[in-house]
Amino acid sequence: MEVKEYIVEEADKLFCQYGFKSVTMDDIAKHLGMSKKTIYQHFSDKDELVNILINEKLNSQECTMDFCAKNAENAVQEIFFVIVNIHEMLSSMNAILFYDLQKHHPKAWLTFKEFREQNLGKCIMVNLERGLSEGLYREELNTEIITQMRLDQIDLIFNQHGQYNMNKFNLAQVMSEITEHFLYGVCNQNGLALIAKYKQQQITQP
Repeated sequence: MEVKEYIVEEADKLFCQYGFKSVTMDDIAKHLGMSKKTIYQHFSDKDELVNILINEKLNSQECTMDFCAKNAENAVQEIFFVIVNIHEMLSSMNAILFYDLQKHHPKAWLTFKEFREQNLGKCIMVNLERGLSEGLYREELNTEIITQMRLDQIDLIFNQHGQYNMNKFNLAQVMSEITEHFLYGVCNQNGLALIAKYKQQQITQP
């Protein structure tokens, strides 16, 4: 593993645990057991490090979503794969990350927002269309409205001042519950039968 890649990977662990604001370049250097000078040879500042990290995470997430879609037998199973992936991703993540990103790293936040609107929105829409074509989702669904609703749900979960994010709930659990609730809302009887099947199987990643 190259030094730059190693720094990003280890910094990610600190950010996930403490948030972006609380972790300084000194903290990262101490954690890595290397000098700040070495880190600054690879990154001009903390903002650049965060930007690179966010881009890598979003690229990885896009690959994961594509993989889930391609390996799922149907639209319902695809959502179950996504639930598992989201749970794994959020389990080790401090919810304050998204607030810190928005307030202290605007360029990285813009990258995240663009991903949400373009990639994530497209993924939701494609899944809805797939479920309709497979006869698993309710025919009367307005896919544009449901896609926007789903994006709004995701925003609500990551809202620093929201009730989900006041240390009352585990973010991974909240996202899993809301995603499952979303799935129940879009499915017809055929889709509901598959939900029952996959819940009984305790489905994991493809």
